[in-house]
Amino acid sequence: MSNENKKEEYAIRVRDVSKMYKLYDKNTDRLKEALGFSKKKLYHEHYALRNVNFDVKRGETVGIIGTNGAGKSTILKIITGVLNPTDGDLEIAGRISALLELGAGFNGEYTGIENVYLNGTMMGYTREEIDQKLPEILKFADIGDFVNQPVKTYSSGMFVRLAFAVAINIDPEILVVDEALSVGDVFFQAKCYKKFDEFKRKGKTILFVSHDLGSISKYCDRVILMNKGEKMAEGTPKEMIDLYKKILTGSDEDRAAVDYQLGEGAKANDVDFASVSGATTEDAKGRVSILDGADDPASWKSHFTINPDVNEYGDKKAVMVDFAIIDEDGRLSNSIIKGTKFTLKSKLYFNTTVKDPIFTFTFKTVRGVDVTGTNTMYEKVYVDEAKAGETYVASFEQEMNLQGGEYLLSMSCTSYEDGNLVAHHRCYDMASVTVISDKNTTGFYDMNSVTKIEKVD
Repeated sequence: MSNENKKEEYAIRVRDVSKMYKLYDKNTDRLKEALGFSKKKLYHEHYALRNVNFDVKRGETVGIIGTNGAGKSTILKIITGVLNPTDGDLEIAGRISALLELGAGFNGEYTGIENVYLNGTMMGYTREEIDQKLPEILKFADIGDFVNQPVKTYSSGMFVRLAFAVAINIDPEILVVDEALSVGDVFFQAKCYKKFDEFKRKGKTILFVSHDLGSISKYCDRVILMNKGEKMAEGTPKEMIDLYKKILTGSDEDRAAVDYQLGEGAKANDVDFASVSGATTEDAKGRVSILDGADDPASWKSHFTINPDVNEYGDKKAVMVDFAIIDEDGRLSNSIIKGTKFTLKSKLYFNTTVKDPIFTFTFKTVRGVDVTGTNTMYEKVYVDEAKAGETYVASFEQEMNLQGGEYLLSMSCTSYEDGNLVAHHRCYDMASVTVISDKNTTGFYDMNSVTKIEKVD
């Protein structure tokens, strides 16, 4: 492929982009520097972004996720021209429409109609072109006569309706969205995501930031994970969401984001598993993974195929040594008939005393979308303190109402330490569960409707 064709393949190219802010202890220091009265540096450097690199191909939908302060919004503002980078280069191929924080680009004194023309002009459209698009914009916004009122009188819901209607109906080649949908009502959000689907079918490029991991998983072809102003990784939605969850629950964010290895810092040989799953202390030495001892016939897990690529991590204050999926007949089986009762069990050995441990499970789709799950905190079943050397089994009994198909089971043990959620042992996608059904309805689960048809005269 020629360099020219390769260049045309990309809608956005970000190369070594950094954004540094000067932080002054006193306003007088800022003034002294501006007037040249001081030869020494009077500010501290704060990098909101540092050497960020990524590409977005034409027609891709790419999500950016990360904790608050990761630099997500900053990189979007640089891409859309709201901010200038301190260092680095950008290449944008196509007309961009941006919906950043609420109110960006809108003049509060202008009416809704006047702001439509203002924004359209800023995007490079003529008045005649905006005239043609105006009916569709107003129909999408659906705010009635308020379009003739100053936008400073709008509620946040009306504001975002109009802003999004302008951004998405102005027919851009690249759409950039930053969490703006979170203030819209559920019906407006559904309308917006329907528009997202329409954009994807048309081959438009979408770049958006969201904390809604379900939307990230559903709509994105690829996801970029950022942390503390740096790009940590990029890959499939499922891979990046799992890494993001590590950052959220890791005591050392940087290590948790990139460490796929189990047991770092854990004293595996100090753990006494003698009373767990029938194993002897000698047999159980070194068990820090749910995969360890999987062939032990005395264990529940020996009856299941454990994902060899199970994504597991944690500080190992508690270690999951066994798990079970039990059908309505009391058999260990990962095939559950829809509409029947089944039980999930997780067995945890505590290497260190943990206060108020929380036992969890989650079902995901194969693509990584969380479908359902619960934990002992939600269910108000508590263990005040699990002491070092003790073993606990959490049992969750429920009715299987998921649609027929394949799901991935994740289980964990966590707790709160100093107000922060800490993962002791999380096992993502550890096993598959097959739901057997002779009737599937729409969506993820069956509401078990009682249905009838009557002929009336």
